[in-house]
Amino acid sequence: MGSIIFKSVTIIDGDFCQQNRMYVGINGRNIDYIGTEYKSGYEREYDGAGKCLIPAFYNAHAHSPMSLLRGYAENMCLNDWLFNKIFPFEATLGEEDIYQSMLLSFAEMLSFGCVSATDMYYMGEAMSRAVLDSGVKSNISLAATVYNAERLKKEYVSLIENCRGINDRLRIDISVHASYTSSPEVVRIFSDMAVEYGCNMHLHLSETESENNECKVKYALTPTEYFEKHGAFRVPTTAAHCVFLENGDIDILKKHGVTVASCPTSNLKLASGICDVIRLLDNNISVAIGTDSVASNNNLDMFGDMKLFSLLPKGIKRDPTLITPAQCLYSATRAGALSQGRADCGSIAVGNRADIAVIDLDRPHLTPVHDMLNTLVYSANGSDVVMTISDGRVLYENGEFTTIDIEKVKAYARKRIGEEK
Repeated sequence: MGSIIFKSVTIIDGDFCQQNRMYVGINGRNIDYIGTEYKSGYEREYDGAGKCLIPAFYNAHAHSPMSLLRGYAENMCLNDWLFNKIFPFEATLGEEDIYQSMLLSFAEMLSFGCVSATDMYYMGEAMSRAVLDSGVKSNISLAATVYNAERLKKEYVSLIENCRGINDRLRIDISVHASYTSSPEVVRIFSDMAVEYGCNMHLHLSETESENNECKVKYALTPTEYFEKHGAFRVPTTAAHCVFLENGDIDILKKHGVTVASCPTSNLKLASGICDVIRLLDNNISVAIGTDSVASNNNLDMFGDMKLFSLLPKGIKRDPTLITPAQCLYSATRAGALSQGRADCGSIAVGNRADIAVIDLDRPHLTPVHDMLNTLVYSANGSDVVMTISDGRVLYENGEFTTIDIEKVKAYARKRIGEEK
């Protein structure tokens, strides 16, 4: 990992405020110096003129192995999209498909300044291997349903026992896919497992109106009440989407400290609706940002989701003061890190892990800069990232990846879908 000092650079600090002409030192995997004076003793010096250091993104809800499905199923509602296109395609995927697809998604995320994802999918051994080989962080989970519960019980135990203690970049969460793909017994089994092994929970919650209505008809409970009744919220939980929450649901999420992963692009693309972020924040519920998969978003650029996350409440409530750029960046970074249980990640502060994205400000669309936070949220995009550092290790710099053979990974994806024979 070595050490590096950024000289005379603009930063977004631990309080999510802009600081100019700063020096930031990284030693090993941590930030060990932030100040206004130069400090010697670092192996590499990086001229920060015209650059901005921001905390790297934490993608709070993703399905990284789905990169092979980018653009495969379009202009469909969620149920048709899932049951007629996505699930049948996923049934054809093998271990190598999962591994290579996850590397492709990780490369995309790194190029956009993201170093960690809360991931839900299948084939945990392949997923964990991709995390360890790529250098990123990830909380991976296997999506339990009524169709795979018996198999997943054994796979989860093996995955937890084999992966614990290998590397703290890799963490194992427990996942129940959703209310409409589970049963009370499935929720209880995997919730008990999360408690037994001290794992976080990751699930889809109230993504669509039909999901809410069907759960109420079948169980006389909202999805939130359903998961609470059967024990899912006894451990730290990330609940993706939360588009159709009722008043009692808000109280339940607040009581259990659930983090909501808002996925604005995916929800709009599938016409699922819009998460009422302001209502959640007003009730002191932590809200992070997720891209969801490239099958329902088409890219993993957190800048795009940040902009929508900020703009949608303004338009819906007709109040331009809602969601400040600092709040937005916090949700895309620190809130996601905390939801993963990574208390020393997600902000640029001495002692924190060195998870940093370097933004090149010398771009027409970033000129001039009146306020850096405004520029980052409303003007910047993933292509402005020129370096991504995770745990003090440079994983991406100026189009080059240090841990991923990107040409090999792209060739695999093209061949797998028949684009290249």
